[in-house]
Amino acid sequence: MNDLLVRAARGERTERPPVWLMRQAGRYIPEYREIRADYTFKEAISTPEVAERITLLPWEIFEPDGLVMFSDILTVLEPLGLDYRIESGVGPVIADPVEGPDDVPAGHADVREELDYVGALLERLDDSVGDRTSLIGFAGGPFTLAAYAVAGEPAGKKQLPIRRFRVEHPDAFAELLERFADVVVDYLEFQVEAGADVIQLFDTYAGLLTPDDYAAFVQPLHRRIFEAVDVPSIVFSRNPGGKLDLLADSGADVVSLDWTVDVADARAELGDVPVQGNLDPTYLLGDEQFVREKTRQVIEKAGPEGHILNLGHGINRNTPVENATAFVETAKEVER
Repeated sequence: MNDLLVRAARGERTERPPVWLMRQAGRYIPEYREIRADYTFKEAISTPEVAERITLLPWEIFEPDGLVMFSDILTVLEPLGLDYRIESGVGPVIADPVEGPDDVPAGHADVREELDYVGALLERLDDSVGDRTSLIGFAGGPFTLAAYAVAGEPAGKKQLPIRRFRVEHPDAFAELLERFADVVVDYLEFQVEAGADVIQLFDTYAGLLTPDDYAAFVQPLHRRIFEAVDVPSIVFSRNPGGKLDLLADSGADVVSLDWTVDVADARAELGDVPVQGNLDPTYLLGDEQFVREKTRQVIEKAGPEGHILNLGHGINRNTPVENATAFVETAKEVER
């Protein structure tokens, strides 16, 4: 049984750091591109046997300590009645964005019915890998989902539409976040029932909020979400500077760090709170020796207890597969 990921998420000392990669089953793998040639993105994530094949690709190559299901954070738009599509070269596009208070969904449909294919995927993965690795489920965080819903299309690094919505419609903004928190709670509970051993909440854009706005609008919802699941949980926000203590107090078991944070400094600030990360994804574009050297530096800075090795964000599509393998192998070679 490989329970390294679960144990590290609980803050335990492990024989070596568990390791997986965000976006680990993706376009950097040639076999993924071959499979996707026959399916649209939404077809691939909603067809359990196809999503299983894609999820298992990294397992077949380098056997990480966690398999993150192949899906997307926007799936929860469906139970809310918001239709989305993925346009090549553009990204996610929402046909009916939330433009004002009257557009905020009143509630959501049954997640287990609307997203039954996610449960089927996790059950298939559980049958495929059993206890040989941990299954990772995930969802988008309320603010990040709201950012997509308001913008209707990719809005850039500053996410101005949702930040403007917060200023112009503060009550509707709070209500919109509540609606997303409601559906995410049901969705993550469903994933745990279907076999997820660990869950990660990607509130990627929450780092754009001021500390006061995060504490007022988002942190209470994070706490409600994490209190609803009884497996180890991870929270991720990009550019979390000035909010590490707030993320640590979000109810998550683990704070995932992007590459802009020094992991040693974060550990000193957070104390016993487990962390995940945080190799700069572009480092995997170097040669293998460089990858191994930089990976060892992250491991040494993070220390032997409560550390999950990962990247500071998703793996770049141009990453050589052998470099992703070197990253994972470096963790597996650690002796404690």
